Amino acid sequence: MQFGITRAHASVLGPLDPGSASLLRLLDGTRGLSLLYAEGARNGLSPADVDRLLDTLAGSGLLEDATGGGEAAREVRQDAELMDRLRPDLASLALLDRRPAGAVEALAARTGARVLVRGAGRVGAAVAALLAAAGVGAVEVMDGGRVEPADVSPAGLPPNAVGARRAEAARRLVSESAPGGRRRSRPEPAAGRLGEAPPPDLVVLAPRDAVSVHAPDPQLAEPLIAAGIPHLYAGVVETTGVVGPLVLPGRTACAGCLERYRVEREAGHARLLAQWRSGRTHRVEPLDLALATTVAALTASHALSLLDGHLPTTVGERWEANLPTLAWTRHHLPTHPHCPCGAGTADNWHPAPLTTAPSTPRTSVTRPPVREPRQGPAGHVRAPGTITRGAITQQT
Repeated sequence: MQFGITRAHASVLGPLDPGSASLLRLLDGTRGLSLLYAEGARNGLSPADVDRLLDTLAGSGLLEDATGGGEAAREVRQDAELMDRLRPDLASLALLDRRPAGAVEALAARTGARVLVRGAGRVGAAVAALLAAAGVGAVEVMDGGRVEPADVSPAGLPPNAVGARRAEAARRLVSESAPGGRRRSRPEPAAGRLGEAPPPDLVVLAPRDAVSVHAPDPQLAEPLIAAGIPHLYAGVVETTGVVGPLVLPGRTACAGCLERYRVEREAGHARLLAQWRSGRTHRVEPLDLALATTVAALTASHALSLLDGHLPTTVGERWEANLPTLAWTRHHLPTHPHCPCGAGTADNWHPAPLTTAPSTPRTSVTRPPVREPRQGPAGHVRAPGTITRGAITQQT
């Protein structure tokens, strides 16, 4: 019997006797252990047989405990609106965290996370909305000025926000996007006074001007470097979408490292930087709406990956995609030995998972053959009880 569809997550359980196969189909979240023992007995299985099957499923990351986890997980389950909105996200997390209660614990961690987004243009506002909608408990937005018609986006600021202060409009967007009773967008922190509020778990830097996307100013990130706060860059330069780098202070390359290498290796770069940063005009900058939305979505996904305890590929990397082909390319950013960020001694640092790896599958669970399996009925996460996760496909 096969669980899952794609090669990344599919596993084959077998061989199975008829009684075990019948019991598997009863693991739908509606039965506790005592009822499973009774159902097993009707199928010729002893309690030890049932325990052995459940242990195999749990050890292979195929079992979801719909009542497990700590107090934070319990609070998440009790938030009906949150669960209704994010049930598909919870099912996705279950494929990434194979512990029996890992998915709901990961979602609970999201609800306790705080993210600061700097920039409320087409990219930044959409990033903030996506993070709030995905369950991040506190999403704050910093930006100046007022919303212009060109800031409006289906994924970001709405048409009725035109003329409003950008920061205030973004806060309303975050509040409206968040599910359940977790709308906790706080007032905008004063510029340069980041330390007065609890430090964010992540800062997303999504400037509205192309120069700041192409050549981010290292001085703006100095407080983040000093405080050890991870920060992720994103934006659009002309017709190029940019996601990354995700900076882990003291461990990976920062904006200062990038600028130093460019100055050393690109003739005239320092002079160009001075011209770009001093020659601001009021001309309309190119900014494709679909590209900006794509960048925002990918940025939000990388941010969520970090918040969920993983290290996405933007760590020390800058991803770029150009219109019209949209082929994504990644550029490694080496640390600079003379950058004051202190990461220059970490060139040999290799990212390692921040979370415990899933349990090693038991011998009765194997990866499927290379061919794509046929799709079977999808399983669902329901409480209370113990359930299997993923799609189930009969092997022929």
